[in-house]
Amino acid sequence: MTLLPALESRRPLGKSGLTVSALAWGNWRLRGDDVDAVVALLHAALGAGIDFIDTADIYGPDNNEPFGASEVLLGRALATNGTLRDKFTIATKGGISMGVPYDSSASYLTNAIDASLQRLGTDHVELWQIHRPDILTHPAEIAQAIEAAHKAGKIRSFGVSNFTVSQIATLQQYLSLPIVSTQPELSPLKLAPIENGELDQAIAMDMAVMAWSPLGGGRIANPQDERAKAAADALDEVAQEFAVSRTAAAYSWIMAHPARPIPIVGSQKADRIAEAADALKVRWDRARWYGVLVAAKGEPLP
Repeated sequence: MTLLPALESRRPLGKSGLTVSALAWGNWRLRGDDVDAVVALLHAALGAGIDFIDTADIYGPDNNEPFGASEVLLGRALATNGTLRDKFTIATKGGISMGVPYDSSASYLTNAIDASLQRLGTDHVELWQIHRPDILTHPAEIAQAIEAAHKAGKIRSFGVSNFTVSQIATLQQYLSLPIVSTQPELSPLKLAPIENGELDQAIAMDMAVMAWSPLGGGRIANPQDERAKAAADALDEVAQEFAVSRTAAAYSWIMAHPARPIPIVGSQKADRIAEAADALKVRWDRARWYGVLVAAKGEPLP
């Protein structure tokens, strides 16, 4: 049995020149007013070897809180210690406007970047991403705003989220900066990026892949339908061998793809964040990796 390459604990963030942890901590569910609790989560992430944070300006309304609330809470937590901010690579996103819904005009993106920096209490972010594509904005206009923000030192690098293969390729034609990351939904139950060319493009363009909802919106941990149960059973075989949780096995399954996707761990519990790092303990062989794929698809491969 030939094993696939061991999972690396760190990886390049595309062509940015930055190196980040192989897992990211996502702040979609970060809410409330307990700054000390968030500081504890930040230290839990560091203890698990995770120094990459993914947030967004829209994280707030989904939690019945104001626009930008999650960024504000993270910023307050980082401000409690003068050295904490520098220990993390921060990625945030913008381009969703309540009720619009998408706006990537140059003026909107410029204001969104400035507003995020203010909420986070920082003069720059390492990665800024357009959250969802605005099909009404010409890519040349997007390039204008992004290049200006980069030149001003507000963003160290630029990425996209939920863009199609053609949208990424087109936008890159108008940018002098590389698109260093792409953020698709990817899990054993969301296989589209594997099949539609997104991960192939990421390899070809040297983009980091940030996988959101890597546990299928909780369906991996708590499967309810036959497809999810089949995928969970296939993951359990490997999880038991390496004495890790099913969720850690799911993260590792994603990470084993040669595009080396970075799963975004969405838990707001310290033990779950620490548990995610167990993904690095798992070694896959082709038969077992494809076994999960077949179980997840619910049909044999050609």
